[in-house]
Amino acid sequence: MKDYVIVTDTACDISQEILQQWGVQEIDLTFRFEKDNVERKGREMPIKEFYDCMREGGVAKTAAINPDVFIESFENILAEGKDILYIGFSSGLSSTFNSSQIAANELQEKYSDRKIVVIDSLCASAGQGLCVYLAVQKRDSGASFEELAEYLEDIKLNICHWFTVDDLVYLKRGGRVSATTAFVGTVLSIKPVMHVDNEGKLIPISKCRGRKASLSALADRYGELRDKSKSGTVFISHSDALEDAEYLRDLLKSRYGTEVEIITDIGPIIGAHSGPGTMALFFVGTER
Repeated sequence: MKDYVIVTDTACDISQEILQQWGVQEIDLTFRFEKDNVERKGREMPIKEFYDCMREGGVAKTAAINPDVFIESFENILAEGKDILYIGFSSGLSSTFNSSQIAANELQEKYSDRKIVVIDSLCASAGQGLCVYLAVQKRDSGASFEELAEYLEDIKLNICHWFTVDDLVYLKRGGRVSATTAFVGTVLSIKPVMHVDNEGKLIPISKCRGRKASLSALADRYGELRDKSKSGTVFISHSDALEDAEYLRDLLKSRYGTEVEIITDIGPIIGAHSGPGTMALFFVGTER
């Protein structure tokens, strides 16, 4: 039994059951719909119900984890005499990581004999989940606390995130595209292809005409960037679009012989900003 605990948050889009199997603890970000203003934890609403609400016009807003929540969660672990390695949601997309730093600094004074390391994954959705998965593999291979922290800092900028969305209206709401771009894109069935860059921010890269073309573009990026010398693990996440996720999985298999390790739902924390029909591909590459 290791004397440290890996902790993450619900922006990782890995199911609670799998995280428990991995021996990873999680902390909840929250969301609410404007129509009822009820704050809910990241897993509180069934995923299909969440996206159906969005399709019906519901506007979802998310909230970062505040330092007090981190302090409470971290202190429960520290009080058991264990160290903490927290793998957090990208600082380029949320203030959650900053809150974890505040909490760690405060608790380090009280628990001076314990180690608390918070790592800005610069990742989102199952890209963050892939970062956690690789940490678990490294831990289970016998890595010490220090070795694991160093490994994660070394590999995080090789975790590739490639996204496409089905409806540009959600990116327009978040200021990612203009109203004109969203309107024209909808009329012409333009699907943007985006990635998360080295600063952990979501960046538009190219445009495709039609859904299948955008999924093919994700597979193209995998072929261009995959690093055969490192972990070949591939994750896919989707916003209530399982059929398209399976299409992308089969495309990777037919083109490259690649097996997808996990297909998972994009939860409300990420889905509130990208909308239903989002498709995302994650793997270790030569660069992001």
